[in-house]
Amino acid sequence: MSRYTGPTTKLNRRFGQNIFPTSKGEERRPYPPGIHGKTTRRKVSEYGVGLNEKQKLRMMYGMTEKQFRLSFERAKRQGGVAGDNFLRILETRLDNVVFRLGFANSRSAARQLVSHGHVRIDGHKVDVASFTVAPGHEIEIRDRTSSKQLATRAIEEGQGRAAPAWLVTLPDQLKGQMVREPAKEELPRDINVQIIVEFYSR
Repeated sequence: MSRYTGPTTKLNRRFGQNIFPTSKGEERRPYPPGIHGKTTRRKVSEYGVGLNEKQKLRMMYGMTEKQFRLSFERAKRQGGVAGDNFLRILETRLDNVVFRLGFANSRSAARQLVSHGHVRIDGHKVDVASFTVAPGHEIEIRDRTSSKQLATRAIEEGQGRAAPAWLVTLPDQLKGQMVREPAKEELPRDINVQIIVEFYSR
């Protein structure tokens, strides 16, 4: 299954919440796309609930089904709580870390920033969005005019959006560092990851 590249407002309305921070579609029209006016969302089967939650998380991080499933299988192999492992893997993807640091205003923009070679890890260019950032890694925007302009604009537009406690950001230097892995209470709370674990365990 390919990565979704359509309007984010439609997805916000489809899932009934703002899973994309730069889109306000759900706030303006709190009913699914294709429905005109307020209505009660129809009852969904247990399978449908699992599928819906899985799709919501996958699209939130902008991943293909193959990438998403491979990340889940990796989480299961780690031992411990599979759901927490899974969310931690998603949160420590390079594109998400760039987004969390404020160098991009969406995960989609962060993914482009990475894939176009604007990001360095410990002084080395990394252009793989799925690269796993580890504690101690220093993330910085390359010392190029185009790279700096993109990140600086995102920081200016995202004033007030603080980085999570497991990251340290130096916006004036366009640098950041992962100081530790995100704790359980710092993982996304608007996702029922246990439903996704059960969905993939069928």
